[in-house]
Amino acid sequence: MGYRVAIVGATGAVGQGIAKKLEERKFPADDILFLASARSAGSKMEFGGKEYTIEEAAPERFDGVDIAFFSAGGSVSKQLAPEAVRRGAVVIDNTSAFRMDPDTPLIVPEVNREALKEHRGLIANPNCSTIQMVAALEPVRRKYGLKKVIVSTYQAVSGAGAAAIGELEKQSTDMENRAGAEAGLLPVKGDKKHYPIAFNAVPQIDVFSEDGYTFEEWKMINETKKIMGMPELSVAATCVRLPVVTGHSESVYFETDEPTADTAGIRESLQRAEGITLMDDPESQTYPMPLFAEGKDDVFVGRLRRDLDTPGAFHFWVVADNLLKGAALNSIQIAEALIADGLLKGEKADGSRQYSDGDGHAVR
Repeated sequence: MGYRVAIVGATGAVGQGIAKKLEERKFPADDILFLASARSAGSKMEFGGKEYTIEEAAPERFDGVDIAFFSAGGSVSKQLAPEAVRRGAVVIDNTSAFRMDPDTPLIVPEVNREALKEHRGLIANPNCSTIQMVAALEPVRRKYGLKKVIVSTYQAVSGAGAAAIGELEKQSTDMENRAGAEAGLLPVKGDKKHYPIAFNAVPQIDVFSEDGYTFEEWKMINETKKIMGMPELSVAATCVRLPVVTGHSESVYFETDEPTADTAGIRESLQRAEGITLMDDPESQTYPMPLFAEGKDDVFVGRLRRDLDTPGAFHFWVVADNLLKGAALNSIQIAEALIADGLLKGEKADGSRQYSDGDGHAVR
């Protein structure tokens, strides 16, 4: 018996990525709904060799839905995700709307899959930069413990949406033609100033908050502690936007609990970890880069080396496709874990399921 799946924000980059990965991974979907804004309703999408009409996202569209992937922005999630849950769906939300809600699990399956058991119908997908970092750190934490993390990110413009990619391309052309590069989107569309991203590095992602940190940096700090279940963990982040289309890179310094920890042990733990590819051979100049991580599912780790001053401390370089493991793929892996662990709402011991409409009446 397959599942009825809805994708909210189906026309966006993440929504399209979810649809593509569902098809690639042969997800057991008997029926799929593509939902978006009224502006996109009526347009067409292909899935599994069939053509589907995109419908406007509305509460009643979630009646009978088993799993709903949300990637249409925080305001849409806040409005419609609770409605979807009330109608019996399990929501996997890609926005920041519920990530720090204490009643909402924040999940990277390779790190804290067991937290799915506590879900109440709503599960949050973490920030893309956080996902790849905690996936790389988790094998280290399990082997040696972890007490401090300092990360500097080098993030692709696709994390700011399709319009930011278009602005990068236009600015690149304008600068090559010796024309002035107009900037209207980055670092933040609604902020006071905008700067070119072409041939540049912008040390601001999202708006500034308290203590001089941006919201993106606070996301990494707070989400890392929540996912790892370590509120006492020391975490600091600096987030930078680069003129790269797809693929986030991170330089990570971390201190373990073991002064005798060594690179050989860390290397072994990374090689054995699910979803991690170790690319680390300085002699052959082998290390991860976003250009070669694009379109790939794994998190890539390289440049592993011990810190020269602090025993038990190390550095490594982490790269991943921010639209895949950082969004679409991680969401689907959450759904796959829910199915494998029997954690979908309405599932009975015999494998059958019952759902209710908005008034609590059984619909099947």
